[in-house]
Amino acid sequence: MSDYRIEKDSMGEVRVPAAALFGAQTQRAVDNFPISGLPMPRAIIRALGLIKAASAQANRALGLLDESTAEAIRNAALEVADGDHDAQFPV
Repeated sequence: MSDYRIEKDSMGEVRVPAAALFGAQTQRAVDNFPISGLPMPRAIIRALGLIKAASAQANRALGLLDESTAEAIRNAALEVADGDHDAQFPV
């Protein structure tokens, strides 16, 4: 198995670590903006997860998401809020 996979976006192809949950745009940010070397603060990652979970619930209540999709988004967002995927936020 390769250590990298090829992702494509509007700018073309980019190598992304095979195990990464993020895609081309995050990898481009990592490659192009090595400013501080500091990871995103845990509190911000938690807040993003909680906002995403609440948004999934609200969009379900409005009929914009089906139950299955809303629940999948909510569960993943709560994993982010709980810190299960902090390594996936490199910038």
